[in-house]
Amino acid sequence: MHAHLPDGWASPAGREPSGDVERLLADTLLGLGDPLDDEAEDDAPLRELAARLPRLLRVAAAGVLLAAQDGELRVAGASCEPARLLTGQGPGPDSYHEGAEGGAPDLERDPGALPPDYARRALRAGYRAVLALPLRHGKETVGALVLFRAAPGPLDPARADLARTLAGAAALGVLQRRTRRHHARLAAQLQTALDTRVPVEQAKGLLAERFHVPVDVAFDLLRTHARARRLKVTDLALALLAGTATVPGPS
Repeated sequence: MHAHLPDGWASPAGREPSGDVERLLADTLLGLGDPLDDEAEDDAPLRELAARLPRLLRVAAAGVLLAAQDGELRVAGASCEPARLLTGQGPGPDSYHEGAEGGAPDLERDPGALPPDYARRALRAGYRAVLALPLRHGKETVGALVLFRAAPGPLDPARADLARTLAGAAALGVLQRRTRRHHARLAAQLQTALDTRVPVEQAKGLLAERFHVPVDVAFDLLRTHARARRLKVTDLALALLAGTATVPGPS
């Protein structure tokens, strides 16, 4: 995924050199999409993203909302405590549920549809504008990015594009990690099923040969004896193969 830094990012006194920001951006994008990090919780790269957003986008603070797979929202990361308290309310949840950008570019003069109490708390924290973008990849929305500015007004177009790029990269990373974990769970379940089936099949063959009966009859013998002894069929099969249990033949 390619992102352009805002025009005029480098050089002015008091601002970070362009090279430093580019390296930070590259490192952030790699961290969000690292396929080797699928064992980590979804929150881990999002906490890092929230901490870096003020430097990357030149905003006062930022927070990231993440929806669990059952849809429950939580604050996955924030650059400071006031942002954490504000991220879980107001435009963040709205942006996630509606799949659209929202917020208020001037909390003091025009808070728009934001609850008055939310706007007052944001102003007391030193924020004059709040902007929210959905964490979305394709048709999947997994959360929202919430940005707080100390001055009124929207992000300039270049920084807005960069924010969308970061939101998309974050969403893709979450979905990739969830998909890999889902496949890992399926593989483990399949392996467990195979591990369970193999000794049962071997025990069926042993009984069929011992009693000269078809394998379906041998399985009935195994299952009936397991039920009578309140054992799992697999446990009885393993004991039978180990020679520590017996199964009576057909009557």
